[in-house]
Parts: sequence; C-alpha cells; structure tokens
Amino acid sequence: MKKLFVLLILFSLFSCGEEKVQPFVNSQISGSEIPDQESWNSKIIFSRDGRLRAVLYAKHLMVYEKKRLTLIDGVKINFYGRDGKKTSTLTSKRGKVDDATKDMFAIDSVVAVNDSGVVLKTQELVWKNKTKKITTDKFVTIDDKTEHIEGYGMEANDDLSNYTIYNVTYRAVKNE
Repeated sequence: MKKLFVLLILFSLFSCGEEKVQPFVNSQISGSEIPDQESWNSKIIFSRDGRLRAVLYAKHLMVYEKKRLTLIDGVKINFYGRDGKKTSTLTSKRGKVDDATKDMFAIDSVVAVNDSGVVLKTQELVWKNKTKKITTDKFVTIDDKTEHIEGYGMEANDDLSNYTIYNVTYRAVKNE
C-alpha cells in the first residue's frame, strides 16, 4: 500500500512539470486577413427613424475595420415597409457590405422574393444605399403571376415592385 502511495505521489510530481507548449502560428497569414470581429448564427436588426427596415440573418459574419468591409456567409435578409410588414426576402450563399458606402452585395445563388410573388434569381446583386435601388449586370430571371423574363442587367426598387431588365433575352406570358 505504501509503495502504491509513493508511486502515485511521484507520478503526480512528474506529470505536473512545466512543459511549455508552443502554439502553431501560420506565418503565411497576415494580420489584415484576420477579421477584427467575427460572429456565427447572427441576427442584425436595421432601423431608420425608429422603424424596422430589415433583419439580417448570417451563418458567419466577419468584420474588417481597416478595409471597411464586412463579409457574410449564409445570407438571409427580410425587408420591411413603412407599415412594419415584411415586403421581401433575399437569400444568397455569400455577401459583403462596403462599410464606407453601406452598399450591400449578395453573391452566389441569389434569390429575392417580394410579398406580391415576384421572384428574382441571379448570381450577384447590389443594393445601393444612396439610391435605395437593386442592380446587377449579370444574367437574371424574374417570374411573377403574369410573365417569365430572362436577360442581362437589371435595376429595381428595393421591394421589387418596379423593375427594368436592360437586355431581355427571353420573355413568356403565363396563362392564368
């Protein structure tokens, strides 16, 4: 019994030594590539004059203060009208916000749907803060109750109630 006790004491003394573990440091990554702030499964509420304007849901959010840039993975945004009712929803795989201009870019598998049933699909969409307009120069499809339109380049107001496709390549009228 004494031998076991002595062995346990000796084992504990040797196992408590000050072994210095050096963390791995990746020297190929510069400080500017590391975000200043990071968040997962985030919900951000935007308001103007005390009114709800939008709610952003993000799977992963990375803020780079020096670059004045926010990168987003897994984007979903609900937009709200003056009456507080949801007017449209936008989803995309990725996004970014120019923190200087507050312009937002939705990138990869972008889908926007408004409360009237208009569905817009494209690979990249830009919401310009200054004009409150949605624009793209990429290929777009728009479906509503009466027609299906395809083309390149588009501008719309932010609730998709009024839109223009600049280079229409296909248009079909739906039978009601």
